[in-house]
Amino acid sequence: MNIEDFREYCISKKGITEEFPFDEHTLVFKVMGKMFALVALRRLPSQVNLKCDPEYAEELRETHDGDVIPGYHMSKKHWNTVLIERISPQLTKKFIDHSYDLVVCGLTKKLKTELENLE
Repeated sequence: MNIEDFREYCISKKGITEEFPFDEHTLVFKVMGKMFALVALRRLPSQVNLKCDPEYAEELRETHDGDVIPGYHMSKKHWNTVLIERISPQLTKKFIDHSYDLVVCGLTKKLKTELENLE
C-alpha cells in the first residue's frame, strides 16, 4: 500500500480530520479530535504510526520482524511504526481499523454519540 492509498482509506472512515500539527512533513489523522494515525511523508520506505493494543503490538512486532517496529517518536507500548510497502494492503487496513477502533472505544460518551450521528 502506498501513502495515497493509506490516506484514502483513513479519510473514508467516519469522523476523520487530517492535519499537520507538528510540521509540514507529518500528516496526522484524527477521529473526533483524537489521533489514530501519523504518516511521515518524506520517509522511505513509507512508514506510518498506528495506535495498537500493547499485547497485540508485541505480537505484531514478533510476527512481522522489521516491518512492524515500536512506534517512532511515540509511546513504544501503545504505538507501532509500520512499513506499509512491505506488508499487504489487507493487513495494513486491518492495522488501521484496529487503531481507529481503539481510539473510538476511548472516546467520551458525548463524542461517541456525536460520531454515531455523523452522516
